Amino acid sequence: MYRKAAIALLAITAALSGAAESTQRITATKANEYALVYTLPVTGLRITLEAQITVKQPGEFYEYARKYLNEDNPISRESRTAELKSAVVQTYGVPDPEQRFLVTVKNTNPYMILTESGIPLAFNTSTLPQMKTPELPVAREAEPTPLQKPAARQVITEEMLQSQSVAKRAELAAQQIFEIRQARADLVSGNADTMPPDGKSLELMLQTLQAQEEALEAMFCGTTSTYTEVKTVDIMPEDDITDAVIARISAVDGFVDPDNLSGAPVYLSLKVTQEGEMPVNDKGEPLPVPKNGLAYCIPGQAQVSITDGDRTYCDTTLDFAQFGIVYALSPNTLTDKKTPSYVIFNPATGAFLKSGPVEE
Repeated sequence: MYRKAAIALLAITAALSGAAESTQRITATKANEYALVYTLPVTGLRITLEAQITVKQPGEFYEYARKYLNEDNPISRESRTAELKSAVVQTYGVPDPEQRFLVTVKNTNPYMILTESGIPLAFNTSTLPQMKTPELPVAREAEPTPLQKPAARQVITEEMLQSQSVAKRAELAAQQIFEIRQARADLVSGNADTMPPDGKSLELMLQTLQAQEEALEAMFCGTTSTYTEVKTVDIMPEDDITDAVIARISAVDGFVDPDNLSGAPVYLSLKVTQEGEMPVNDKGEPLPVPKNGLAYCIPGQAQVSITDGDRTYCDTTLDFAQFGIVYALSPNTLTDKKTPSYVIFNPATGAFLKSGPVEE
């Protein structure tokens, strides 16, 4: 049977995450007694959460929104809300010190490509596994509101600055809105006293008027801005997980720790749905593990879901090494002098993804 290497293990903390980790090549030669040493992984779960924070601010003239703009529902008080927008889950491999192996091969000078931390990527080929990487969310700052743009300063007239009455300033602002709308209509119809010389100038003037109108309307109706935050949570599951709080989202502070009750919880559930099984023969009997074979993992599967208690943001099935078993590929096939084989592994689970004859 294949044997675990009797080698003192170093403490390994690096984890494979996409292409972030460098690789190493080891070759079975006389100098190392034709031994290839590697470590199968335990599978970690990486969860990338995206939260959206919405901030609403009332305008200075919200009490006059209905009178001048016929707006029945202006923002009348400041408010902040937070919600989970998306959740992306993926797996990665961490070397399992309990699954360190040594295989001895002499015939064909075989080699292995390993991650920097010793997890196998490929045997007898330099072609590395092409793992699908999901698109991850990126934190996004809030766009400037109409009142934060230069146009907001342009529409403040001297008369508005001098007036001590909110009602008077609201009346002046409303007058400007109607004047801007009339000016835009005149430009579009070609009836303006002074028309721009070309189409580009016309477009610029219309954009300026639009920005000014939006700034004035925001003084009555208020503003709404949103921004997003992103948090990554790494978990090493050992068994089923039911509604574990992995993060919380606060409308004031964004993502906070799971034990910070100021935020709404984000839950993780994981249920093992299939354990790895030994290969069987035609009679349904488990096949013996080939002696001195190339050890790999037949992973198990688990259903993973991310929720906020009301809505499910992710519900998927993933492979995990720790819910599977270790088997081995026959050394006779791998090191045949005439037709040696190659193997490509999944670095997150230790499973083999692809095998075939080595091409000259």
